[in-house]
Amino acid sequence: MTVPELTLAAADAEDLEIISARLQDAVGQVKDLVWLPKSRRFAALLNRFKWETAERKRGRGDNLRVRAGLHFNDVLSVKSYRLKRGDPEAVFELLAIIFTPKGDDDPAGTIELVLAGDGAIKLEVECIDAEMTDVSGEWAALDRPSHQIDEN
Repeated sequence: MTVPELTLAAADAEDLEIISARLQDAVGQVKDLVWLPKSRRFAALLNRFKWETAERKRGRGDNLRVRAGLHFNDVLSVKSYRLKRGDPEAVFELLAIIFTPKGDDDPAGTIELVLAGDGAIKLEVECIDAEMTDVSGEWAALDRPSHQIDEN
C-alpha cells in the first residue's frame, strides 16, 4: 500500500473550494456518514476520483480513485435532502461543497454538500473548519465521471 498523499485543510470559503474540487464526483455510502452532535463534528468516508492525476485521454489506467476522509468541526446542526438515510448501503455522489455565510463579516453559515439527483447535506457551522485526507492507496476506477451540461 502506498502512503496517502493528500491532506487539505479549510478555514475559509476559498480553502473549501479547493477541497470541493478534489472531492468532485466522490461517491460514498450512507453508512459512511456520521454526525456527532456532542463533539460538534460531521464526518464522511468517500471514494474520490483523482482528477489531479487523470489525463485527458480515456484509458483505464488513467482513472484512479482513493478513499478519503472528510470532516467538519464546529457543526451546530445537520439536515439532509433526498438522501436515503434509512438505507445504509445507499450510494450517493458528491458534486460540490458550497459555503454560504450568515452575514458579510460573519464566520458562521451553511456548508452544503451538493449531491447528484438534487440531494444535499446542509451543515450549520460556527465557522469553516474542515479537513480532507486520503486514507488509502489508489485503485483503478471503472470509468471517468462525466456530466451532461444543460444549455437552457
